[in-house]
Amino acid sequence: MFDSLSDRLGGILDRLKKRGALTEADVGEAMREVRRALIEADVALDVVRSFTDKVRTRAVGAEVVKSVTPGQMVVKIVHDELIAMLGSDAKPIDLEAAPPVPVLMVGLQGSGKTTSTAKIARRLKDRAGRKVLMASLDTRRPAAMEQLATLGKQVGVDTLPIVVGQSAVQIARRAMEAARLGGFDVVMLDTAGRVTLDEALMAEVAEVKAATSPHEVLLVADSLTGQDAVNTAKAFDARVGLTGIVLTRADGDGRGGAALSMRAVTGKPIKLVGTGEKMDALEDFDPRRVAGRILGMGDVVSLVEKAVENIDAEKAMAAAERMRKGNFDLEDLRMQLEQMEKLGGLGGLMGMLPGIGKLKNQMASANLDDKVIRRQKAIIDSMTRKERRNPKVLDASRRKRIAAGSGTKVEDVNKLMKMHRQMADMMKAMGASAGGKRGGPMAGLANMFGFGGGMPKPEDLAKLAEKMPGGMGGGGLPAKFPGNLPGLPGGMPGLGNKPGGLPGLPGFPPKKK
Repeated sequence: MFDSLSDRLGGILDRLKKRGALTEADVGEAMREVRRALIEADVALDVVRSFTDKVRTRAVGAEVVKSVTPGQMVVKIVHDELIAMLGSDAKPIDLEAAPPVPVLMVGLQGSGKTTSTAKIARRLKDRAGRKVLMASLDTRRPAAMEQLATLGKQVGVDTLPIVVGQSAVQIARRAMEAARLGGFDVVMLDTAGRVTLDEALMAEVAEVKAATSPHEVLLVADSLTGQDAVNTAKAFDARVGLTGIVLTRADGDGRGGAALSMRAVTGKPIKLVGTGEKMDALEDFDPRRVAGRILGMGDVVSLVEKAVENIDAEKAMAAAERMRKGNFDLEDLRMQLEQMEKLGGLGGLMGMLPGIGKLKNQMASANLDDKVIRRQKAIIDSMTRKERRNPKVLDASRRKRIAAGSGTKVEDVNKLMKMHRQMADMMKAMGASAGGKRGGPMAGLANMFGFGGGMPKPEDLAKLAEKMPGGMGGGGLPAKFPGNLPGLPGGMPGLGNKPGGLPGLPGFPPKKK
């Protein structure tokens, strides 16, 4: 949802970085453009005014004027103020209380409250090892209780048995009692919503809060509603006292203004962000990481966390051992493609690697998306096990059969084979780099993708973020891409191999003059 804002701010700050010295007029002009970009992104006017005033005050001060790279200093100031606007530090869900800890979920109808309840319950169960009970207090919406029960089975979390005819307060009390008797650590209370704010909704939520004394009161707000989400947060906070916000549909095409305004206007932290429909599509909201993504600095730490969570380390190490010996077959290639899908596909990786977010538009215009990965997997799946293990046996007749079986053309099979040969050579080199004396942070990222065996050490992450192109001292994409995409030898797997286009990214056609 920050894509358009990121493009606008990136363009403004890039122009500043190209200038050797900055005058007060230069900063003033840039701040007017930043102000316009934030207003277009639906950020609250008071928040925009405060943000630009703070940046301008710092940007015309001695720290910038006397700096060797004044443009870079302005970028740093914008980054710092974005973090301050978003809330400075990450605030995870607080469960430091005597069990069972009640967590009250509130919000308007259609904001994703029930789905978010199940996502959070799954997260607490899998990541924190908590025993969670979910209870639906929605007695009005048809099948609301059944929906939560179905989601509970899906994520492996217990739900309170449905008793017809009880009020929301009675269900809440029964849930707390059942949790005490069943030895549960957390009780997730999913309240009813309304299409709009009204007194009946607020009265019911306030009554449930009084009956259960929740440790956390989380508002689920739809980021696509823009400033309405901020108004909803203010209304709920005034009546029931919020402790945090869960922002849903962050993967949509909303303009990001709700997220940027929420903390500044309400004073309540955004704790979690829903990034998709799947039950694992939920991320911690870390202001530093979000600010980095908005300014095109990437989010290497999140990428590594995602990799640790989704990539099978044993398989990666076994593959790495074969790669070091030069045995990189098509089954290994298929594993790499699957790992890329688990990390969010091409778009997900592009958003997290520093300095590479700017390529997204060029990817879109070249029709490069996750369908490419699925097509490559289909080609490999159409091969026999012998063919996958020994690609040298693929003669013309076999390639024709594979193309027919995967619904592709022989040229597509040829592209895949050419790309596999290039990757095999690169893998051998990458394996040596990761395992030998030339290791370090970049080798750590290679390891993460299964190119070197093992996962990167936490202490390497800070070094990695500094060394990646487009970081604080970078300034966007370098003239020459070092080793193609960092940690992804041979460019992005599955992009074909057309000559020309972007350095290190095969498959991009050359720009038209």
